[in-house]
Amino acid sequence: MTKFFDEISDKISKAVASSPAKDVEKNARALLAQGFSKLDLVTREEFDVQVQLLARTVEKLEALEARVAALEVQHNPLVGGDTASNG
Repeated sequence: MTKFFDEISDKISKAVASSPAKDVEKNARALLAQGFSKLDLVTREEFDVQVQLLARTVEKLEALEARVAALEVQHNPLVGGDTASNG
């Protein structure tokens, strides 16, 4: 998405460079920046960091779930064992 905005910015810069409307470029950039600031956007880098963090969190959660299940079996063998032979 950044590439798209860079391309738009380059096109605006080239169009304005050949005209006396240098202020138009400044105003357009300010208008675009203002519009983007109102949106809840994150950079690709920030997104990738959050994806990695979520993956690690899921791994830890799965490990903890397995550990709790094992502890439950140790504490109460009837939870995961064969109840027909015990009763």
